[in-house]
Amino acid sequence: MSLSVPRGTAPGVVSDLVREWISPARRVEQFVDDPAERKLIRVELLVVFAVTLGLSGLASLLSLLDSLLQPVGLAEQTAAINVPQARFAVVDFLKQLTGVIRLTAWGALGVYLLYRAGYRLSAIGLDLAQKGKDALRGLGLAALIGVPGLGFYLVAHAVGINLAVAPSTLGETWWRPVVLVLLAAGNAWAEEVLVVGYVLTKLRQLGFRENTSLVFAAVLRGSYHLYQGFGGFIGNVVMGLVYGRYWQKTNRLWPLVVAHAVIDVVAFVGYSLLSGVVSWLP
Repeated sequence: MSLSVPRGTAPGVVSDLVREWISPARRVEQFVDDPAERKLIRVELLVVFAVTLGLSGLASLLSLLDSLLQPVGLAEQTAAINVPQARFAVVDFLKQLTGVIRLTAWGALGVYLLYRAGYRLSAIGLDLAQKGKDALRGLGLAALIGVPGLGFYLVAHAVGINLAVAPSTLGETWWRPVVLVLLAAGNAWAEEVLVVGYVLTKLRQLGFRENTSLVFAAVLRGSYHLYQGFGGFIGNVVMGLVYGRYWQKTNRLWPLVVAHAVIDVVAFVGYSLLSGVVSWLP
């Protein structure tokens, strides 16, 4: 996501480029001025997030409230992400797959609504024209967010503002790594499509400034991680600011999906392998 500046570029041009990244101009070409259509966009946003990640944000806030009311501190509590859904292994496997399908459908809903509104896949960066570059960019973004993110989580837990997060409490079955990879991909797909591609596009239609939209989307991303504690909220807001700005400036969504999937795969599968083996992991 680096801002490349050609050799010999004048300092004034550099400052203009930096300013454009920090405070980009409003995208007026997508603005919808018809009052009836604007009302429908607002209703659509409300409905979509009421049944997807917005509702998850409310549930997450209530989970944090419940944790704060416990007689022990946040650091002494555990928040589990991928947990068993049934007592019998085969049934559990099938129920885990329903979670993957739900996440896939959430992302597909965002793409479908944008398509019905006249946006093609290339308009939101979900075309396959840059497969290799998108993959490499995704790996770079994963390193940019994932490595500092792990450090921030450990610090947040150490100072008592975050629960101990258990990315997986699934038993040792043959399908555990398969399910965890699929869930990681599903999370990445649903979140990046809805919280970046979909919501930022819709806010452009409503005339929001780029920075206002960016902050809104980042706080939304942080909200459904509140169950992890204040550290989870802050870390994901920062992630949302970086990923959202990347999309606003490059119009490529696949790198965000790849980066998010890589981070979650490392977290989910890595935790299941290292839990109880290394001493520094809460």
